[in-house]
Amino acid sequence: MKTDAVSNILPERQGKPKWLRVKLPTGKKYTELRGLVDKYNLNTICTSGSCPNMGECWGEGTATFMILGNICTRSCGFCGVKTGRPESVDWDEPEKVARSIKIMKIKHAVLTSVDRDDLKDMGSIMWAETVKAVRRMNPETTLETLIPDFQGIERHIDRIIGVSPEVVSHNIETVKRLTREVRIQAKYERSLGVLKYLKQQGQRRTKSGIMLGLGETREEVIETLHDLKAHDVDVVTIGQYLQPSKKHLPVKRFIEPSEFDEFKKIGLELGFRHVESSALVRSSYKAQKHIN
Repeated sequence: MKTDAVSNILPERQGKPKWLRVKLPTGKKYTELRGLVDKYNLNTICTSGSCPNMGECWGEGTATFMILGNICTRSCGFCGVKTGRPESVDWDEPEKVARSIKIMKIKHAVLTSVDRDDLKDMGSIMWAETVKAVRRMNPETTLETLIPDFQGIERHIDRIIGVSPEVVSHNIETVKRLTREVRIQAKYERSLGVLKYLKQQGQRRTKSGIMLGLGETREEVIETLHDLKAHDVDVVTIGQYLQPSKKHLPVKRFIEPSEFDEFKKIGLELGFRHVESSALVRSSYKAQKHIN
């Protein structure tokens, strides 16, 4: 599941296409929020993941927070999050996240987490408690939950549905053929099943994301878009995969801006409500737009 902001840290290397070069974030709102993050030691994926869209998102009052620690039980080939034995659950975390959102005056918060296959509930109880805490302390803040697959276990997914986030997102990440290599412990069909189940149980807005540049073909990307649409997904994000370190899967190809434009056009023609498609798009990019 992990959020793209964490998994796609842009390495400093020569030869990057010009469309992947980003300016340092600036602006009054960004400067103000950066000061609050540093002063209160707040944990946002935006900063820890060096997200290229941090300045833009913060300027619009959007930020992403990760719960359930920073050690994942899965070892995806694309992701920069550490794999290993996670620490015990911090049951004060819901209040800490809610307080961070209040201090930063966030209008739209994205919550995400590592996979916690070590827990009987897969972390779903902490997920629900965090949403409840954010609602109590920030009643005007809207929420997107970027969830893991919870191994497809419906009672865990039901806990997310039960707290009614405005958007529930679960990333398919890559095309079917590459899933075993890219998302070692995940399953393409299981992710589609999670997205379908969310809609069947009444979730109003669902969302998924795809990374390009891992060796997929144009036809496979289009097939994935068709699969997501067939499983009633409302919003799709499409971005460029960037290698977190030399230990991770290499970038096979940098996708041209015109190709991203084509996939956006195809997605909209298929009937998705929103499609965000460009090299620097990450899961939470322009997340506030996906509520309506």
